[in-house]
Amino acid sequence: QAQLVESGGGSVQTGDSLRLSCAASGRTFSSDFMGWFRQAPGKEREFVVAIRWSDARAYYIDSAKGRFTISRDNAKNTVYLQMNSLKPEDTAVYFCAAKRTGGLLSSPASYDYWGQGTQVTVSS
Repeated sequence: QAQLVESGGGSVQTGDSLRLSCAASGRTFSSDFMGWFRQAPGKEREFVVAIRWSDARAYYIDSAKGRFTISRDNAKNTVYLQMNSLKPEDTAVYFCAAKRTGGLLSSPASYDYWGQGTQVTVSS
């Protein structure tokens, strides 16, 4: 079975940084992309960024550009999300997900495996 385990969330203040990690094991070796989504209370799950395992090409939502950086370590099957200049509106549960082929990068329905999520809280 595929497993994705996130870590690195926490409570910080506006302007602070956090680095999230997502360790993948099992069948996710065959995944094409890894993505990060977030979900705030009462809102739909939102795409944040995705990275392609093969060449590390990344795709960001506009609000993350310049503040967030996704990276991957193929040897460790781990994806990282460095989040800088955090804002209260970044507060959410952050999920990593693995996508094989087909479907929109930004659609949760395109992803085959999900982690349990990690809470990020940014206070003003």
